[in-house]
Amino acid sequence: MATLQNIRNRGSLMIAIVIGLALGAFILGDMLNSGSKLMKPSQMKIAEIDGESVQYPDFQKKVEELSEIYKMNSQKTSIDEKTWEQIREQVWQEYLQENIIGKATENLGLTVSSDELFDLVQGNNPHQIIQQLFKDPKTGQVDKSNIIKFLKSLETNATPQQKSYWLYIENQIKQDKLRTKYNNLVSKGLYVTSDEAKKSLAEKSKSVNFQYVMLAYSSVTDATVTVSDSDLKEYYNKHKDEYKQEKGRKIEYVTFEVLPSAADNAATQKWVVDSKQEFGSVADNKQYVTVNSETPFDASYYKKSELPAKIGEWAFGAQQGDFYGPYFENNEYKLAKIDQFKLMPDSVQASHILINPQTIGSADKAKALVDSLKKIIELGADFAVMARKYSEDPGSKIKGGDLGWFKRKQMVPEFEDAAFTGEINKLYVVATRFGYHLIKPTKKGKETNMVRIATLSRKVEPSTETYQKVYSETSKFASENQTVDAFNKAVLSQKLDKKIASLKENDQDVPGLESSRSLVKAAFNSENGKILVNNENSTIFEFGNKFVIGSLTEVTEEGPSTFEQAKTKVELVVRKDKKAQLLADKLKNAASGQSDLAGVASKVSGEVKEAAGVNFTSFSIPAVGFEPAVIGTVSNLAEGKISEPVQGNNGVYITKITAVKTNPNTDLKGEKNRLAQALNSRAGSQVFESIKKVVDIVDKRSKFY
Repeated sequence: MATLQNIRNRGSLMIAIVIGLALGAFILGDMLNSGSKLMKPSQMKIAEIDGESVQYPDFQKKVEELSEIYKMNSQKTSIDEKTWEQIREQVWQEYLQENIIGKATENLGLTVSSDELFDLVQGNNPHQIIQQLFKDPKTGQVDKSNIIKFLKSLETNATPQQKSYWLYIENQIKQDKLRTKYNNLVSKGLYVTSDEAKKSLAEKSKSVNFQYVMLAYSSVTDATVTVSDSDLKEYYNKHKDEYKQEKGRKIEYVTFEVLPSAADNAATQKWVVDSKQEFGSVADNKQYVTVNSETPFDASYYKKSELPAKIGEWAFGAQQGDFYGPYFENNEYKLAKIDQFKLMPDSVQASHILINPQTIGSADKAKALVDSLKKIIELGADFAVMARKYSEDPGSKIKGGDLGWFKRKQMVPEFEDAAFTGEINKLYVVATRFGYHLIKPTKKGKETNMVRIATLSRKVEPSTETYQKVYSETSKFASENQTVDAFNKAVLSQKLDKKIASLKENDQDVPGLESSRSLVKAAFNSENGKILVNNENSTIFEFGNKFVIGSLTEVTEEGPSTFEQAKTKVELVVRKDKKAQLLADKLKNAASGQSDLAGVASKVSGEVKEAAGVNFTSFSIPAVGFEPAVIGTVSNLAEGKISEPVQGNNGVYITKITAVKTNPNTDLKGEKNRLAQALNSRAGSQVFESIKKVVDIVDKRSKFY
């Protein structure tokens, strides 16, 4: 089953090819409790996509299935919070694809037949996923014999998880093929006319050099222009569609951070000092550090130059068993002890055979196979032949297990220890996170004196007393300030740092607060102007080492913004327009009777600047930035003529063409092909997004996660 390891090794790339698999989320445990109201079908609905209801149990089942695939792919037994979030998002995207593109392909009668799937897996032009999984590293070609061998092995010695993984891969291939068929249909309906191609050629063939005088909006103070409510309402009424808003909440909150006290610092230092005598009496430094230290034992040997200056100076003037410290570093008190001096090479050459427990079925089976290989090779079998036959490291397998030369810190510690300390051409069995290795050191570099240091460390952390003290302060604040008015007055009087956060319903965290999804949910379940309450009916939230108390200060619902909600944004636009009119009038008056821009610039205390090589397809003006209105103006302006004032993004411009260059291109067919390719390249993503806009999507995930 070596290919299954190949799948795991390339799993992330494989999934990214089809749907950009990213993984993560967290499952609330109380939703399925017996008797919960959420057990009613209508209340278990997590989403509705184009009239199709998605139930929480079904959604969660897919999340769990994908999480098992992730574990298999990553060789991890647990999943962190961020990864759970990404897994749920991936499942959501699959539901969207299934109910949007999936329905569209079904309505059109598009399918992937068993013959097509066979061809995508075993045919002459296999799918990208198959190409990635079964490509021969020596030739770069797909090895069909390996595909057939792998598929046969699925029927004989694959685990249920491995079979499930393969079914997932097959489904991704089918879904990708369906999307490709649908996108191809759309692409075939896209057409570029000859007139469009001619216009495009004309726009690109003509470029201009021009002069301009620009008066920046910042040159006009806000006090110079008068903006009335009637001006704002008039603009708002004409542009209502531009002021839509998402569902959101704004909260204000204060944090009470639990940090180590001076007493905690002193207690940690005392613990390390008191441990010195016991540490000095032990012979097995590794075991003592493993049991007592907060950082693991470092089995590596170091040259003097590789250690911090003070530690290196001490170590190479000390004897085995000598101490350095205690000393404080990275919020830890540390005590360093010389464990051993040894002559060690800087680099070694080694070969290995890797056996993965997941592929062979268990750790015991992997260990047994490695032990058997060791005996066979010690009896005279060729190491390279055994490596090519059994090893699951694709990089070294084709080289007979040879890893070449490598320096220290390039391998995992267990592997490095065997390779650097073992005898030349002796065999060593070592377990690492990758599986079981049979290692044979083959050559060693020049040996130098190195040292291994055993370091006992203890992090300075808040004690229970410190934790209780901060919690008491938080509880006192919470009990005395149960209204928003009281909360705000207390924040001012106690000079606390009040923070503000704007939240969306599916936000997983409040910026700056660790794993704070519960605060987001509280904000969306609270009334405006109220102190936020958690699931335990308490106003105190706990995130990492912080206690948090907050209030809901603003509520926005999805849909058009009211005038009051949009007023600030509208005022910025209206004020800018009024400034633009003032500046345009100023430039127009200055340009009256002028034939060049130098005279205009002198009248407005401006400066004549130049830009070269600009055409209609340009995105920006050199040294100015994105100014499409100006580019559109100069692209159609006659040479030598001064333009009317143009309202741009940064200010108001007046321009004059100084030179026109033409580079006629008559390749009409080539231009049509280029424009068509550009259309087709956007078809896939834009079709999906376009259909999404006309499909009703009700997303209630935030109520469950």
